Amino acid sequence: MELCCSGVVSSGGGAGTPRSQKPRISPGFVVAPPKRRPSSRAGSRQLAPPPWDERAVGRPGAEDVVHMLRSAADPAEALELFRSVARQPRVVHTTASCNYMLELMRAHGRVGDVAQVFDLMQRQIVKANVGTFTTIFGAVGVEGGLRSAPVALPAMKEAGIVLNAYTYNGLIYFLVKCGCEREAMEVYGAMAADGVVPTVRTYSVLMLAFGKRRDVETVVGLLGDMEARGVKPNVYSYTICIRVLGQAGRFEEAHKIFRKMEEEGCKPDVITNTVLIQILCDAGRLTDANDVFWKMKASDQKPDRVTYITLLDKCGDNGDSRSVSEIWNAMKADGYNDNVVAYTAAVDALCQVGRVDEASDVFDEMKQKGIVPQQYSYNSLISGFLKADRFKHALELFNHMNIHGPTPNGYTYVLFINYHGKSGESLKAVKRYELMKSKGIVPDVVAGNAVLYSLAKSGRLGMAKRVFDELKAMGISPDIITYTMMIKCCSKASNADEAMKIFSEMIETRCVPDVIAMNSLIDMLYKAGRGNEAWRVFYELKEMNLHPTDYTYNTLLAGLGREGKVKEVMHLLEEMKSKSFPPNLITYNTVLDCLCKNGEVNYALDMLYSMSMKGCMPDLSSYNTAMYGLVKEDRLNEAFRMFCQMKKVLAPDYATMCTILPSFVRDGLMKEALHIVKEYILQPDAKVDRSSLSALMEAILNRAGTEKSIDFAENIASSGIHLDDFFLCPIIRHLCKHKEALAALELVKKFENLAVSLKTGSYNALICGLVDEDLIEIAEGLFAEMKSLGCDPDEFTYNLILDAMAKSMRIEDMLKVQEEMHNKGYKSTYVTYNTIISGLVKSNMLDEAINLYYQLMSEGFSPTPCTYGPLLDGLLKDGNIEYAEDLFEEMLECGCKPNCAIYNILLNGYRIAGDTEKVCELFENMVEQGISPDIKTYTVLIDTLCAAGRLNDGLSYFEQLTDMGIEPDLITYNLLIHGLGKSGRLEEAVSLYDDMEKKGITPNLYTYNSLILYLGQAGKAAEAGKMYEELLARGWKPNVFTYNALIGGYSVSGSPDNAFAAYGRMIVGGCRPNSSTYMQLPNQML
Repeated sequence: MELCCSGVVSSGGGAGTPRSQKPRISPGFVVAPPKRRPSSRAGSRQLAPPPWDERAVGRPGAEDVVHMLRSAADPAEALELFRSVARQPRVVHTTASCNYMLELMRAHGRVGDVAQVFDLMQRQIVKANVGTFTTIFGAVGVEGGLRSAPVALPAMKEAGIVLNAYTYNGLIYFLVKCGCEREAMEVYGAMAADGVVPTVRTYSVLMLAFGKRRDVETVVGLLGDMEARGVKPNVYSYTICIRVLGQAGRFEEAHKIFRKMEEEGCKPDVITNTVLIQILCDAGRLTDANDVFWKMKASDQKPDRVTYITLLDKCGDNGDSRSVSEIWNAMKADGYNDNVVAYTAAVDALCQVGRVDEASDVFDEMKQKGIVPQQYSYNSLISGFLKADRFKHALELFNHMNIHGPTPNGYTYVLFINYHGKSGESLKAVKRYELMKSKGIVPDVVAGNAVLYSLAKSGRLGMAKRVFDELKAMGISPDIITYTMMIKCCSKASNADEAMKIFSEMIETRCVPDVIAMNSLIDMLYKAGRGNEAWRVFYELKEMNLHPTDYTYNTLLAGLGREGKVKEVMHLLEEMKSKSFPPNLITYNTVLDCLCKNGEVNYALDMLYSMSMKGCMPDLSSYNTAMYGLVKEDRLNEAFRMFCQMKKVLAPDYATMCTILPSFVRDGLMKEALHIVKEYILQPDAKVDRSSLSALMEAILNRAGTEKSIDFAENIASSGIHLDDFFLCPIIRHLCKHKEALAALELVKKFENLAVSLKTGSYNALICGLVDEDLIEIAEGLFAEMKSLGCDPDEFTYNLILDAMAKSMRIEDMLKVQEEMHNKGYKSTYVTYNTIISGLVKSNMLDEAINLYYQLMSEGFSPTPCTYGPLLDGLLKDGNIEYAEDLFEEMLECGCKPNCAIYNILLNGYRIAGDTEKVCELFENMVEQGISPDIKTYTVLIDTLCAAGRLNDGLSYFEQLTDMGIEPDLITYNLLIHGLGKSGRLEEAVSLYDDMEKKGITPNLYTYNSLILYLGQAGKAAEAGKMYEELLARGWKPNVFTYNALIGGYSVSGSPDNAFAAYGRMIVGGCRPNSSTYMQLPNQML
């Protein structure tokens, strides 16, 4: 005898069972060893139990039957007892007793008896469970649990274990419940092959399972099988099919099945109608959905609460304001407005259609009826307020929740985070996210994605990485949206390497990217100039079985266009068509842009005119792009004809103006330019504000130049187009920028005759130009004129005049202007006070300036570097270095960070004091502080080093500044040329002079004087003479230092005649000799 692991004693195989087959234990079943009756003789044969007498003990329970079976001496005795119980009229076997016998027979390898027990089980309709099937599978030698049913069925059939319809249905149900839908379908196929007809319930179970998987074809196929096998679908089967088709967007098929359902006499119930309403709404067919709803109202299948809430929600999502009101009123009439769910649905729907005030009223009505709003109720109303950009009201609700409850949950915070993100307030989004965490709410992936969206929009990659890493550290797995946001953030921050790193991590974590993430990556790589990598990602997209979208192709087309690859663009366009991606408007505009920017304008025109024939109407961008191409090739007449053609169907926009006007003005096509302007300003949405028209005029100035731009502005003014001084102001700024303030003033007088009066902005531009050119009196006169004409100065105007007074050192007048400024209601700002302090310093009133500074500081003034600059400069130039150092320390203590200008002032002060070491130390400190030196910094440093005889150090810094991309100026070159000449390194000095000219820097008289002096001292009088001739040719007038250097050079080289000749030219030229002149002349002249 053998003791099995099940605890059942086996003494041999059952009938029909091979001895070699080892019994298997089914998971989940433990068969206890049979209990032995006490015996008076050891080893005596145990007697069989007496027949069951149900009259003596009443109807036995399942535990009693199993207990009796366990008491059997061996499997054969147990089987006889099992059959005996089955023959009793009032005793029935249960799943437990049958499963015990199945396991007992399996454990002893009695497969034939397993078949008998299972057959009896099916005949008596004893319900099978998962354990039943796994035990039988084990008996026929099939492992792997329930999932191995398709493999076990043939083995079961061979062993004589045959399933009936009831058992097949049960097996299919258990497989579906365990998530083994594919195996369930295989069992269904075996069932059909055995000629066993499935029940409606079997089909419903399978259809529901595959419906959840969105496997539309399988669901529709099962419905067809039902009809083919003569199984009449019920309302549940039809409803499942309708729902699945609707979820797949196959709305017509869903509606067709609904109609067929009615034709077959299967009356749709409330659930079916509700599903159909949802499908129609998703398809955008709200009218049809409403028709179904009102038909329900008129039938015996009245809408229930779910129907109302579904339709209310969908009408809100689709923006159908009228239907929302009608459905809500009907809902109230039917008494379904009696709980928080119904009221919240109404609040949410009203918010979706923008009727936030009504939503708020419904919310208040809910509270008045004693219905307590829940978190999701508050969230719906908060969401509505935020969508309507009523942040204050949303925040009031949020604060109310914090005080009175219910406490805001994670979704409440996410609403605010999303609002800040979409408003471009990424820092506020992060702050709200941190507040959520501080309240003990652990962020989920939705909250993380919300804050990452805001950071991606602003390109704050550092903060985004911290949030991203924090999510992972908390055990939250990033999803597709998380990774996509990170890639977008990298794109915004132009960090392609980091984006590729994140993409690699995404793949490693088996988070399969969607096409949106791949598109973002392709776009970012192309914008980063890494086209080859973008294409590799595109090919990976195909390998991942992701289908490219229009956006994918358009991104690649744009990238190829930027690279000027016209042939590749056209090839990809053809590929799109072959892949069933008809080009859309964005595609055509992208290709047009490529063609026009790469000299294929005629091809672009052909494409433009053929677009409408291909079902894609050109838009403004299409025409503007084509006109850009024509303008680029100077085909202005064609561009004008296209403009006239376009305006028949499309109104020109601001981009049209910027595209064609500058070139028209440049070529003097004033009539056409005026026509374009008139057509544009007639449009109701035309941008005729100061900022837009000023930007347009600046583009015209850059393209057409000053003279033609003035002509254009005059034509505008004289044609009666009233645009104030919008076109004039940019010209004034342009002239003043080029130190032509008087010309700008004359232009203003000219335009006054054309009835164009200046506004404050134009006056400010002109006054600023005059002050910069030290034309103070004229600037003051213009200021007075401005006020007399009723044009009120603003804060900027007053500060300009204060600066003018400061430059002319008229302190009393400056203070009077400040007083006038205050009387006009303008407060003194830091700009005002900085200007006054600067004026006091320039007027040698350093003590008064310092006193004013300390007075302001005592009143809570916040100084800027511009406050400290004049004070430090005044102290250093006054030789008060110690006081200047104290003030600089005070500046640092106040938290005012010094800038490059402050360091330049300090460097120059120590240069004047001759403290070379301090200058070098301060320069190094400046660089360590992360402040980039400018050309003035290097000039002061080089001057200091040259003066100290450290010429090589000066040259090293000269190389450093060029390496940093800073262009040396004339002063820098002059310092080094002078230093090299003084050190006798004339070849290097002349080489530097040549380098200066190559860079387009014109030498001045100081340059020539240095070269003439040191060439002459080196005995190179001929070269010095050439320099003299060159300076004359360049229009420079020699001064006494020029002549002295030239005379000295000729004298040193032994050319007295040339020396006297130079002296003669000096006298004739009106240049008075000085004592040094006579010292340079040859001895015989003395």
